Amino acid sequence: MKGAIFSLLGGLCITMQGIFNARMSDSIGGWHTTSMVHLVAFTISILIYFYVRDGKGKSFKQVPILYLIGGTFGVIVVFAELSAIKMIGPASAIAILLVSQIGTAFVIESKGWFGQNKIPVTLKQGIGIGMMLAGVIFFQL
Repeated sequence: MKGAIFSLLGGLCITMQGIFNARMSDSIGGWHTTSMVHLVAFTISILIYFYVRDGKGKSFKQVPILYLIGGTFGVIVVFAELSAIKMIGPASAIAILLVSQIGTAFVIESKGWFGQNKIPVTLKQGIGIGMMLAGVIFFQL
């Protein structure tokens, strides 16, 4: 249940963040907005970290180098989402983003990449992904 609540909260925040970032970029530009968003996020997260102190700093050296590029994806997400919202609007941008996100997660799980448990693909799942893609296409018409 907690996972579903965090997912709902995350979805709400991703949408709001994208809209706010698109409006900010109207004033200061896309890359400046992306930089500001990450500066604010870093400041807030470091303050929360100093308060909560739930990390294992000494274990940092054990993190595979590949996983250290996760922040790079964040930069791409912010810039791509704010650009898409400005170009095609929030609903269309988020619909396409979600199908892309679900499709990518589906492939990662089905292949067992990046330490995820390999989950066999079922016909129902394939049909579900196809229906979501069709829904986004119909949404765009």
